[in-house]
Formats: sequence, C-alpha cells, structure tokens
Amino acid sequence: MHILEKLTTLSEQQQMLLMFAAMAIAAILGWVYRWYQERNTLGSAGYRRDQILENARRESDVIKREALLEARDEFQKERINAQKDLDRQRSEQKRIEDKIRQKEEALDKKLEAVEKTEVELKTGLAKLSVDQKNLLVREQELRKKLEQLSHLTSDEAKSLLIKEIEDEARAEAARLVRKIEEEAKHDSDEKAQEILTIAMQRYASDITSERTVSTISLPNDDLKGRIIGREGRNIREFERLSGVDLVIDDTPQAVHLSCFDPVRREIAKIALTKLVADGRIHPTRIEEVLEKAKKEVDQLIRKAADEVTYELGIHNIRPELLQILGRLKYRMSYGQNVLMHSKEVAHLGALIAAEMGYDVALIRRACLLHDIGKAVDHEVEGPHALVGAEVLKRYNESPVIVAAVAGHHGDAELTIEAIMVQIADAISASRPGVRVERADMYVKRLEALEKIALTFKGVEKAYAVQAGREVRVLVNHQQVTDHEARQNAKDIAKKIETDLDYPGQIRVTVIRETKFVDYAR
Repeated sequence: MHILEKLTTLSEQQQMLLMFAAMAIAAILGWVYRWYQERNTLGSAGYRRDQILENARRESDVIKREALLEARDEFQKERINAQKDLDRQRSEQKRIEDKIRQKEEALDKKLEAVEKTEVELKTGLAKLSVDQKNLLVREQELRKKLEQLSHLTSDEAKSLLIKEIEDEARAEAARLVRKIEEEAKHDSDEKAQEILTIAMQRYASDITSERTVSTISLPNDDLKGRIIGREGRNIREFERLSGVDLVIDDTPQAVHLSCFDPVRREIAKIALTKLVADGRIHPTRIEEVLEKAKKEVDQLIRKAADEVTYELGIHNIRPELLQILGRLKYRMSYGQNVLMHSKEVAHLGALIAAEMGYDVALIRRACLLHDIGKAVDHEVEGPHALVGAEVLKRYNESPVIVAAVAGHHGDAELTIEAIMVQIADAISASRPGVRVERADMYVKRLEALEKIALTFKGVEKAYAVQAGREVRVLVNHQQVTDHEARQNAKDIAKKIETDLDYPGQIRVTVIRETKFVDYAR
C-alpha cells in the first residue's frame, strides 16, 4: 500500500525506469528459472540415458551368454560328429589294414610254395637232364646194336619204314577208292537211268517240222502280173527289201516265198498277204507294208516269249531278253524249232531237277535260256553257248545260270547245273525224227554266205536267196562309191570261193541305191 502510494508520487520518468528495471529483473528471473528447468531436464535425460545403457548392457550380457551356450552346444555336437567320423575312418582303415595283412600273408604263402616248386622243378630238371643223357646213351647203344643186326644205318631203316607205311597206305586208299567208285558207279547208273526214264515218260511233245518255203494263196491268177509289176519292178523291189525269193510259177492261184531265215520269210509272208488283200502293189507301198510287217513280227516274237515263260512259270525276265528269246520262234536247228526245243528242254530239266532234289525253278530257267545265243549268233562270232552266256551276263542273269548256259556244250567249265541242262538238251534232241541234218547244213551254208558279205565295209544288209545261188548285198551309198561297190562284188565272190564249199556257182549282186524323198505340203 505504501509502495503503491510511493509509486504514484514518482514522476513519469522514474516510473519508466522502474518499469524497465522490473522488466529486467523479471527477465533475469525467467532466465534463471529456465536454466534451472533445463538443468533438471538434462539431469533426468542423463538418468534415463544411464538406465538405457544399463539395460542394454544387461541384455547384451544375456545375449552373449545365450550365444556362448549355443556355440558351446554346436561345438559339442560337431565334436561328437567328428569323433564318430574319426571312429568310422579308424575302423575302415583297420579293416583295410587287416585285409592287406591277410593278402600279404597269402602272398607270402604262395611265394613260399613257388619257391618250393621252383626248387622241386630245378631238382626235376636236373634229374631229367641226367635221364635224357642216359636215354641218349642207351639209344645210341640200341641203334648200334640194331644196325649191327639189320646191317642198315638208321637213315636207311627210317626210309624203309616210311616207304612200307606209304605203300600200305596207298594200297588201302586204292582199295577204298576202287570200292567207292564201284558202289558210286553202280548206284549212279541205276539212279541216272531211273531219273532219265521218269523224266522222259512224264514229258512228250509233238515233233515240229519246219520248211524253208511258204505259200501265199491268191484270189485269182491276175494278181501274179500285178505282183511282178511293169518290167518286174515290183517283184525286184519286194525281193530287195525283204531278202526273200518270191517264186511265181504255174501253180494256180499261189505264189511261193523261199528263204532260209524264217523271220524274214514270216515278215515277207505277212506283207505279201496284206498287199494282195489291199490290191495296191507298187514299190512305195511295198516298202511301207514291209516296215509294218516287221513291227508286227516283233510283236509276235514278244508274244511267243511271253506265252512260253507263262507256261513254264518263269518270271522276272527283262523285256530286252524276252525279245531275244522270242526270236527263237523263227529259228531252226537241224530242222527243229529252237523255241519249242528250249521249252521242251525246260520241262525235262525241271523233271530231272525234281528227281535229284535240286532247285527246279533255277534249272527250268537255265534250260529255257540255254540256246538263246542262237538268236544272235549271226551277229556275234563264237559258239552259241558262250554267246548266249555273254547275252545273259549283259542282262544281269545269275552267275549260276550264266555258267550253266556257257558249259552245256563243254565250251566252259562244267557245273552240276550245266550237266543237267546238257542231259535235258540231249534227251530233247535225240528223239527219233526230231532233227534233220541236211536242212540244218543247208541253212548254215546260207548263214555263212550272209556273214561273209556283212564283213565288208559299208555293207548294211546281205540276203542269201535263190536257195543259196545268189547273195544280194545292200551297201550304204554315202560310204561306198560305185567303183568300191564293183570292187566289193569281186572281193565278196573271192572270199566265198576261199571260205566255203558249195555246188555250182554263187552270184554276188551288190546294190548301191540313192533315194531322195520330199513331201508336198
């Protein structure tokens, strides 16, 4: 109260100073108070900090103890496992050591046995050596005594003994061979006769007779003049192109075709039949019809081969080989049709093979193809058996069949298959009346005429006509001049005189012709 009264009495300036002083004192007191507060606060934070650190220390000690205990337990486990492994290794090592020890003991025993055996062997060898020496001495003594008793040296005695043994062996072998041969001959003769008799009884065929002349019937005799043509041009062209003699005589309503080659004769027969039926007969038409007839005969040849192979049950023959085989339909040997002969041989060979227990299909095939060389022997030099074998080899026939064909006439090494083909061939050829020797010799002479002509340069075709009294030779006009053609005629005639024997004379006609053909379109 007194203070307030005193304050009211102070001046305004004093009041202001006093106010400032009070404010300063309040500020100081506030600062002191905050300092005190902060001090108390810092003290509690330090305390808390100490508490946290203490707690952390305690927790870390616990963790350390736990980790130490875990590590100790883990170590204990590892130590136990390691001990177990060590014990196991020790026991395994002990087992191996025991095994090695046992082997060493066994080896020691074996070594002792070997050493003992070696000593025994050495002793035995020494004893044997002594015995051998004694035996040698004894042998020498015995040899001397034997030589004294026999008056022979050891070499002489040995040679004599060997000779006696050889003589006895030869005599015994000769007796055995003679006995075997007699038994084999007796049995083989009976068996062979039985087989051949059975085969011949089971197969029989008609005798085929072929001639060298074919006859064409004519509707009337007026056609003979048309066949001859103006100044004989038609008949000359027909004979030149076909290689067949066209014989026109007084036989009513018939003309004759004469040729030793049945293929050419068949072509001419078909062509002339067509010309007569058509009525148009002139050189151009003749050439055209002959060409068509040749193709038709080729088809007939293939058909004949197919029929024979089908009848015999033979398959897988190449078409080219069938075409060659079919030619045998028009091939004659000693008057016997070769294709029919081959079929007959195939039947006989199959029957023989069946009786003997051989491959029937193989022998039948070899027998059918045995004379295939005769289809091309006018083109190739050599025996028909070897020629046929070469043809079969070219068309990949089996070596067994090739060997059988090559050897069926003894021209090559004989095999059992070749012998069977040879037997069947002989049976087919030896039947009464099946072959005509004169006709075959005649045909062979005509074939030889054509072969001689074909050996000359530029010769394209050669035909033996007029029953072998004439050879017509067609030469290539581009390779042979007129002068060379004239010289060819002389050379061919001279070679025929030198190489062949024949009655009478043979006319050689060389034809060199140039044709120019064009078409108006």
